[in-house]
Amino acid sequence: MISWLSSSDAGALLLSLKLASINTLLLLLLTAPLAWWLARTRCRLRPVIEAVVALPLILPPTVLGFYLLLFLGPNGWGGQLMQLLGGHPLTFSFAGLVIASMIYSLPFAVQPLQNAFQSAGGRHLEVAATLRAGPVDRFFSVTLPLARRGIITGAVLVFAHTLGEFGVILMIGGNIPDVTQVASIAIYDHVEALDYSAAHSLSITLVAIAFTLLLGVYTLNRRFRLLGSNP
Repeated sequence: MISWLSSSDAGALLLSLKLASINTLLLLLLTAPLAWWLARTRCRLRPVIEAVVALPLILPPTVLGFYLLLFLGPNGWGGQLMQLLGGHPLTFSFAGLVIASMIYSLPFAVQPLQNAFQSAGGRHLEVAATLRAGPVDRFFSVTLPLARRGIITGAVLVFAHTLGEFGVILMIGGNIPDVTQVASIAIYDHVEALDYSAAHSLSITLVAIAFTLLLGVYTLNRRFRLLGSNP
């Protein structure tokens, strides 16, 4: 446990880190095909899909959380589907937090990947095709290495953004210790209780984590630029 945090705050922080890790991994895996399609397609629906992907950037978190609450709740389509499958509605559960976080952080994964795939360009793929490399081989051996800066940036942005989520998390998961109480909600509880010392300890921990993540991505991107500039 982290010595300067209480056991409950340490549990909330670990839950936040767990949620951010799962969210980052799932989003990168699931949105890579979408980002690749958006980067390559000339479909007329592309602006519409890009607008839908970017919508969480401008929507109030409570609006998104409200509609997810209706959808995932017992009377919503998602909740009813879970009950038909023998499960429970996803509201006020960790699984519900993962779904809500993935939707809320969607643009932070798709947009860096899309930009990276666009920057990779078609010339390298054409050269690989002339060497008889198949589509899958070209994607893994050419596109992904060229897009590594965007992948790293997307991963860090999603992870850091998930750590700071509040409104969506509170709407979907509530405030259940060891189940849905993440660090941001624990800070809010401390402020409401006028326990500013505990709020400061947990807040400065999140600041340190976020700064370390951003410092790491800027350092890696600088190294990639230097490597790319060398003949």
